[in-house]
Amino acid sequence: MRHAPVTANGDLIRWVELPGAEPARLYLHGLGSSSPVYFAAAAAHPRLAGRRSLLLDLLGFGISDRPADFGYTLEEHADAVAAALTAAGLAGVEVIGHSMGGAIAVVLAHRHPELVARLVLVDANLDPITPGRGPGSSGIASFTEQEFLAGGRSEVAEWAGPFWWSTMRLAGPEALHRSAVHLARATVPTMRELLLGLDLPRTFLHPAADGEPRGADRLRAAGVRLAAVPDCGHNIMLDNLDGFAAAAGSALGGA
Repeated sequence: MRHAPVTANGDLIRWVELPGAEPARLYLHGLGSSSPVYFAAAAAHPRLAGRRSLLLDLLGFGISDRPADFGYTLEEHADAVAAALTAAGLAGVEVIGHSMGGAIAVVLAHRHPELVARLVLVDANLDPITPGRGPGSSGIASFTEQEFLAGGRSEVAEWAGPFWWSTMRLAGPEALHRSAVHLARATVPTMRELLLGLDLPRTFLHPAADGEPRGADRLRAAGVRLAAVPDCGHNIMLDNLDGFAAAAGSALGGA
């Protein structure tokens, strides 16, 4: 396990690193998740293995520090990841981001273009979300922070179910709530608009059963490659490991 300080207070982002050739690959998890849990099998898959790979936990999640005085906006998450990459001596990284991690990957590429050479977005959030009761960022964002800390977190645990909660419970309560609120609120311009404006190879993986993502024609016209993965839901890399590895490997140049 490696780490790097990413705030003025010295809060640490931590990651599990697999040795291999460069350019390196960075794996970013979704809300309430952990990259070593969600991406370890994918990074070791024959279609993706052999590259230096950082399975990084965002600040506030998994094995990283959980400061209560951090804002946890998508921009702040992206800047913290950038600080970790810089501390690791990396630039021109291939970034694979799932769900919220994909949204952060887009913001990272926009704010720190020298650090990102290629994006693979795994059913990533691109647009604002309306808060409402239920699992995911919409449900968490339906609480005020005070409500969430006073008891809403327990409701979210029931909504999330045992698998998701097994990693979500590791998140700092403030980190989980603020990240969900800012993910639901989205960036200005939105992550979709930032993605359309990026000048680098971009691929968006989505479950085949869901059909193409909203605005598919505009994404395609901007050079974003769309790839449907069969036999999976939102957690593509867990539901269909071989399908994910094949699609991600193709997006990363036939790795």
